Amino acid sequence: TMDDQELGFKAGDVIEVVDATNKEWWWGRVLDSEGWFPASFVRVKENRFPGGGASMGGPLGPGLPCKEQMRANVINEIMSTERDYIKHLKDICEGYIKQCRKRTDMFTEEQLRTIFGNIDELYRFQKKFLKALEKKFNKDHPHLSEIGSCFLEHQTNFQIYSEYCNNHPNACVQLSKLMKIKKYVFFFEACRLLQKMIDISLDGFLLTPVQKICKYPLQLAELLKYTNPQHRDYKDVEAALNAMKNVARLINERKRRLENIDKIAQWQSSIEDWEGEDILSRSSDLIFSGDLTKISQPQGKGQQRMFFLFDHQLVFCKKDLLRRDILYYKGRLDMDQMQVVDVEDGKDKDFNVSVKNALKLCSPGGEEVHLLCAKKPEQKQRWLRAFADEREQVQHDLETVISRDQKGLGSFKLSQ
Repeated sequence: TMDDQELGFKAGDVIEVVDATNKEWWWGRVLDSEGWFPASFVRVKENRFPGGGASMGGPLGPGLPCKEQMRANVINEIMSTERDYIKHLKDICEGYIKQCRKRTDMFTEEQLRTIFGNIDELYRFQKKFLKALEKKFNKDHPHLSEIGSCFLEHQTNFQIYSEYCNNHPNACVQLSKLMKIKKYVFFFEACRLLQKMIDISLDGFLLTPVQKICKYPLQLAELLKYTNPQHRDYKDVEAALNAMKNVARLINERKRRLENIDKIAQWQSSIEDWEGEDILSRSSDLIFSGDLTKISQPQGKGQQRMFFLFDHQLVFCKKDLLRRDILYYKGRLDMDQMQVVDVEDGKDKDFNVSVKNALKLCSPGGEEVHLLCAKKPEQKQRWLRAFADEREQVQHDLETVISRDQKGLGSFKLSQ
């Protein structure tokens, strides 16, 4: 969905800049490809300008050591890209969203939410973040600036990018549908021209926040590289780099979990005789699955079942006798109310049967006990690890919540 005139490139590519007259978007060349690319997402290589200028800011200052000058250049680049990014977000919010809201005959609020996500929230946050950076920025001596603490103080706020990044594929789909209709093509082009924005399509502009959140760790790594360990900002920059790497990891993890939602919805729709609430009403990840023998009370009869361990619940199904690919729903256990007990081989006193490779799921008061047996010792150990992983994941989710609204996307698709 990228515009034909936008230049595609990856980390490490060397881009030949053909036209840099526009401050925000440059025209460049990579191998045989030419196109526009955001100037804020690249760094000029050292000594590549005619006359041998430095990479991110002009020649070395008089009497300033090289490493300190390089630190000053990185600081200046960070400040410059932040200011450019704020303008970019402002252009989208005022140039596009504001105009779209006036045209209720063309857009519903739901459509606008899909296309633009929470970009207005990003804009509000980034303005506050830039103010914090400006306070720490030493204009006269940039290398003395102490901006690491700004990233640390706002690290949790950056998590709002998770919602934007997860919604971005939906925005591209919605936009591609609208761009097949001429009146929308003309409308979006008019918005761009009125706001005096560069000749890039809207989906190209909307990609910028996704690129931006990925660039912070790269900028901080560069800053740390040119910061002396004795510098007052060193420890904060080091911590900020780790913090922003964690933010990126969290966003990627949430994206992966949300992608699983569709798969879980499709899986549930394939199960025969389903009863009770949808899996997605409580769970968002399939952790492990496999065959186990379920021992029933009081007769101690064993039943072969296929078990599926999700976060918060364990679902078990019966395979069709003739068509083994068909599964029939037989029940589920609430893992929030169960304790996992490793059972030794031999006679079990609760069920009065001899067992091998067994484990129990027990309610805290012991009112409910389920005895499960694996075929091999290594399979039992794998299940014990899976149950431990499930509890760990649930605890992690409590600390970094995937919103009910995001889970609801999967529930909606399931009901179609």
